[in-house]
Amino acid sequence: MFALVDGNNFYCSCERVFQPRLQGRPMVVLSNNDGCAIARSDESKQLGIKMGAPFFQIKDLERTAGLVALSANFTLYGDMSARMMSLAAEMGPEQEIYSIDESFIGLAGVRKTEITQRAWDTRTKILQWTGIPTCVGIGSTKTLAKLANYIAKTTDRKPGSYPVRLGKVCNLVDLNDRQRRLLYENTAIGEVWGIGRRISKQLESSGVETIWQFMQLDAGTVRSRWSVVLERTWRELHGQSCISIEEAAAKKEIAHTRSFGHPVTEITELASAITEFATRAAAKARKQNSNVGQVLVFARTSPFRVKDTQYSRSIVVPLSRPCADTLQITSAALAGLKRLYKPGINYCKAGVMLLDLQDAAIHQSELGLFDIEDAEKSKRLMKAIDAVTDRFGHGSIQLGAALLGKKKWEKRQERRTPHYTTSLAEVAIARA
Repeated sequence: MFALVDGNNFYCSCERVFQPRLQGRPMVVLSNNDGCAIARSDESKQLGIKMGAPFFQIKDLERTAGLVALSANFTLYGDMSARMMSLAAEMGPEQEIYSIDESFIGLAGVRKTEITQRAWDTRTKILQWTGIPTCVGIGSTKTLAKLANYIAKTTDRKPGSYPVRLGKVCNLVDLNDRQRRLLYENTAIGEVWGIGRRISKQLESSGVETIWQFMQLDAGTVRSRWSVVLERTWRELHGQSCISIEEAAAKKEIAHTRSFGHPVTEITELASAITEFATRAAAKARKQNSNVGQVLVFARTSPFRVKDTQYSRSIVVPLSRPCADTLQITSAALAGLKRLYKPGINYCKAGVMLLDLQDAAIHQSELGLFDIEDAEKSKRLMKAIDAVTDRFGHGSIQLGAALLGKKKWEKRQERRTPHYTTSLAEVAIARA
């Protein structure tokens, strides 16, 4: 048995927690540099705003329809996600954080008669403690849990689409065969987890338009005509669990990249950006207890600035020994930048990627005596830096190179709300 806990319109919901006046109003959250819509409230969807719509195309709706457009506040969303996930984990013994707003919960050992009530209790607690509305889907497989979650959300968003009692929390296991069949007959095949547009079009062209019709196919036919992966989906829909709860694996590569708010030409400004990116990436490596073997740095122009001279280059710089030391990683990244930098170019994007990641514990056992002493000094320094950052927020302690230049490379966030939960300077003030 599995449950899927999903935050409703998560980015928009996070903003509404701290700005109740936004409840019921159409709103969108914009991408980096305020380019396009990456999250929409139900009200904005009703206005016909599509995911990824360029802001300049919908800006007029601020005047004509009361649309509220906000810059993405990923620091806030990440913190609210962590709070939501910690509460969702109480629902069962296993958890897989699938995305920033979705979490699979393994329900092994939980009594079937208690699962639905536990889901309601979890949803209520998340709403009370964080202000984030969620939906919970429950099924005998992860695919069915995902489907149940879709039904729970759609029931509320589109009245009449499914029975009202399936809104917010939907447990497919509680239903009888006839009730489940009615749901499957009225749900398009494209709504199944793992069936994308290309496959759904192929199925539809073969006369398979609903989940029920897909389930009536033979497993062998699905495998031979399409793929083993689609056969696995077929089996999951039939209640055969093929996809287990997965623990988050350490990343094999870590990247921090950004499109600039304005073109950058000077190497000092690029160095400031690269230092910032390398610092962030190194912190991520330490968080997953990895050492870095190589550092890739790149910078490029924008293909959309057709009058500019086009240029794109990347450099890989190996470290003398694997480490997660911000100073060494940044030094390597800046060395790479000096090699790739070309004067007179309007750079519009740059980034740092950490390669050849290794388990830090394994690497420690392979060091010599003097290397161990150096590694321990570095480890203590990085631990102190991380402690300051965790307590006072990112940017509270920086390398000198990060302070160079005018920082034209920083992303435009003209509509960003405060970091309500992670910065003391931006905590909301309550007035009597």
